[in-house]
Amino acid sequence: MVTVSASPSSSPPSPPDGEADPSWVYALHLPHDPRVVRIARLTLRAVLTGHGLTRLLDTAELLVSELVTNAHSHSAGPAALRLRGLAGGRLRMGVWDTDPHIPPPFDKRSWPPRPASAPVGAEGGRGLFLVCHFADAWGGYSLGDDLFGANGKLLWCELGAPVTEGSPRCRESVTRSVTSEGPW
Repeated sequence: MVTVSASPSSSPPSPPDGEADPSWVYALHLPHDPRVVRIARLTLRAVLTGHGLTRLLDTAELLVSELVTNAHSHSAGPAALRLRGLAGGRLRMGVWDTDPHIPPPFDKRSWPPRPASAPVGAEGGRGLFLVCHFADAWGGYSLGDDLFGANGKLLWCELGAPVTEGSPRCRESVTRSVTSEGPW
């Protein structure tokens, strides 16, 4: 079963492209099923289009695909995707799953982030490096029993921050935005 919930309950008119209303949150509960990656991309596309953030679509689809694929590949249980509009037309995407292991480069042990040492021609092993390369901010948290009722982790990333010439696209997780607004 896939469940989508939205906040707030009233539906204001969509703002012009790139001027997202920072007061929305969508949650998508995903069973352990290989179709969830496609469903997550379709949901993301509908949410970003509805909130006027079409400029983020291509990159956001890549990042959510990699985060959800990682959750499906490395845990045996359900997962959840949360999309949150932030001030300034930014987007935060978070994926929770039941595996508490934080993989590199999200574990902060390997800096600067480097692609996993996957054999040439391998179909996997580089997805989370793509996330940290294309996201404006990213991070990961191991979660205890009390938050979601099961051990697990949350991997998140943000898009939409203005990039100035010479600024790095891939940087260490930004804790100030998480602590002030919460990871979700």
